[in-house]
Amino acid sequence: MRILVTNDDGIFSPGLWALAEAASQFGEVVVAAPDTEQSATGHAITIAHPVRAYPHASPLQNPYFPAYRVRGTPADCVALGLHLFGPVDLVLSGVNLGSNLGHEIWHSGTVAAAKQGYLFGLPAAAFSLALNGENPDFQALRPWLLRTLETLLRLERPFLVNVNFPPRPKGLLWTRQSVRTYEGVVVPGADPMGRPFYWFAAKPVRQAEEGTDRWAVEQGFVSATPLRLDLTDETRLQPTLAHD
Repeated sequence: MRILVTNDDGIFSPGLWALAEAASQFGEVVVAAPDTEQSATGHAITIAHPVRAYPHASPLQNPYFPAYRVRGTPADCVALGLHLFGPVDLVLSGVNLGSNLGHEIWHSGTVAAAKQGYLFGLPAAAFSLALNGENPDFQALRPWLLRTLETLLRLERPFLVNVNFPPRPKGLLWTRQSVRTYEGVVVPGADPMGRPFYWFAAKPVRQAEEGTDRWAVEQGFVSATPLRLDLTDETRLQPTLAHD
């Protein structure tokens, strides 16, 4: 099995290489990741200028992974990685330094990279770690990475799964995406020259529901959420068709 590993935190992120090392227990790993952080870029692709890629020395020597540093988005990295390395059997994205839960899936570059692999007909998964102000401990997380990869590889293919780890997992749950309403917050400020700037933030108006990805991680469980690309609201579509 050949496995393409990417992320949105950039080629120098320790989470990328922790995932690559864990994935190497299941097959041959190649890496294509952004040269700078691309968090919250969503599924952006580069069309206005060429995308460049440079060979990158893996920080891990045993095992050693062929790698490219890509001047582009996470989705670019997957498309270009498939071109540079040839056919692969699995696309993995992460481990992101921070969660990708609930509404965060919409703008996550980590999830978008996995989606790009799935668009090519490949099984794909995104991995994120909820830090809660803590430093990541990827050595402690490694057994859960391996256990989760084993679980995913037993699924019917292709699949698209969004995985989130709490800092200290106690189990794994299959979950649905948390959908809840948020109150938008704009925090104004001023720079040293007195020019105004604004921080955009949001706070939930209710707690996460039981059985959702956010609830699972809050309870200390690894959350695995199967995703799909079809966003059609079937409940609204059917009545509309009936009246046409």
